[in-house]
Amino acid sequence: MDRQSGQDHIKEPGPTPGENPSARGGVGGSSRARNPFPAAAGARLFQSKEKLCRFVRAEKMVLKTELCRFSGIKIYPGRGIRFVRSDSQVFLFFNSKCKRYFHNRLKPAKLSWTTMFRKQHKKDIHAEAAKKRRRTTKKPYSRSIVGASLDVIQKKRAEKPEVRDAAREAALREIKERIKKTKDEKRAKKVEVTKSQKTSGRGNVPKPGKAPKLGGGGGKR
Repeated sequence: MDRQSGQDHIKEPGPTPGENPSARGGVGGSSRARNPFPAAAGARLFQSKEKLCRFVRAEKMVLKTELCRFSGIKIYPGRGIRFVRSDSQVFLFFNSKCKRYFHNRLKPAKLSWTTMFRKQHKKDIHAEAAKKRRRTTKKPYSRSIVGASLDVIQKKRAEKPEVRDAAREAALREIKERIKKTKDEKRAKKVEVTKSQKTSGRGNVPKPGKAPKLGGGGGKR
């Protein structure tokens, strides 16, 4: 209450943060409805969208994983226990339990929670089938080779199987005839060489005659 005028002055509440002052009714303002999405709410919505985008990017990012030496479970970066043996061989384990079982020489195929046991008993087959990707088949690309142009190669491909078989048989026959001819020539040369050796050997051998007498002339004295 004002002491000088003696009148009560009621203070009108000001605009909330993020609210447009002109949106309020009264003097100099319009009678429009209040903004249902203030600035603070918009900022929060933007932050949540940004976090969602980061999460999606992290999901798409491929991490290099390793397998546990005992259980076969995937080990992500920064996890697991690394053990280096005296022969400098490195072993990576998922946790201390896997490491202890490995040192105690337990067989992972006898424990139901290892991947080896599950593979032996045909578990998770549907998951493996889903993981299999289709192999991209490479289309054959025809190009010319040294000694044969592309037209010749395409013509040979378009040949009928009967014509191709006949050409193959003819080529094989020719090869056999050539081999036979070379063998005959070698045999004839060998025969000529043996004949010449025999004739030359007969001329050089001396004729057998009487052996010369040893000692002086014999006779009665």
